[in-house]
Amino acid sequence: MTENTRILGLSARTLDALMPMHIWIGPSGHILQCGCTLQKLLPEDPFPGAMFFDKFTIVRPRKVKDLSQLLQMNGAQLKIGLESLPNMHLKGTVVALPGGTGAFLNLSFGISVQDAVRRFDLSLTDFAASDLAVEVLYLIEANAAAMNASRDLVDRLQDAKTDAESRALTDTLTGLNNRRAMDMTFGQLVAHPPQDGFGLMLIDLDYFKSVNDTLGHAAGDLVLLEVAKVLREEVRADDKVFRVGGDEFVLVLRNCNDLDLMTRIADRIIARLEQPVHYEGKPCRISASIGITISDYYDPVEIDKMLSDADEATYASKNAGRAQHTVFKPAKRPAPEPARDLH
Repeated sequence: MTENTRILGLSARTLDALMPMHIWIGPSGHILQCGCTLQKLLPEDPFPGAMFFDKFTIVRPRKVKDLSQLLQMNGAQLKIGLESLPNMHLKGTVVALPGGTGAFLNLSFGISVQDAVRRFDLSLTDFAASDLAVEVLYLIEANAAAMNASRDLVDRLQDAKTDAESRALTDTLTGLNNRRAMDMTFGQLVAHPPQDGFGLMLIDLDYFKSVNDTLGHAAGDLVLLEVAKVLREEVRADDKVFRVGGDEFVLVLRNCNDLDLMTRIADRIIARLEQPVHYEGKPCRISASIGITISDYYDPVEIDKMLSDADEATYASKNAGRAQHTVFKPAKRPAPEPARDLH
């Protein structure tokens, strides 16, 4: 037991256990002893032996500038700053020791305890067991864990919602947009028509049934996957591809009333689909019959009429021998009769 701790009747270990952030100031104003946790704030700059007011500043009350003024604050609560750590403020209580032997301060981090723990790598062993900071740390950790769990749950729910919405609009086999997605797209096109209108292409696969009948549905699925790949690759980035039936597909080309462009795309699609897909060493041969129409033909635009006309054009392609495209030709509107003079 040192002379200092003998005067208090307590060992340094006991003081550290009870008050790990204490400061004992001698009658000369020198720091005689400090708690182990307090010293962790400046491990390379020992407090004992230094003048208290060289290391610490009394932030509140401001009138405390020396030891005599500090002793007059007996029992008062203080806000204390460290000269070497200007952004670190501590709270504490000062007690004047009997017989003019100095002062004793017990400090804490106050509401900045979380920052201090992170900044100085403190643990529960650096605090007195009765220190409310321990309870605060438990609450902070529990709150952080709850917030993380809540964020994880929200993220999972959002991912699940996004996935469910995507699956609701996606054909499960090919990954293309499905009929529901097509209806939503048409609704948007009618509500907000593209400046240059849009084109509609209906594709019906030729000879697909014979692939299923002769080689089985697994072969048919393989063919549909290849068809989806071809259609994706042949349209532009803003265009949409939909699978609307077993072997029926719809292409919507935004800002496109160019029939020459659409027929060139149709020719490329037909040529690529006529390349056989091999299943278990056997060729699966299909082609496509295509019907084409454009929104310029309709005033106002009627989606059901466009689909019906494209379907009519598709059957015209099939009846003409398949593996070709047909552009729907709207009936010419009769010219209005000249107004008659009734007088």
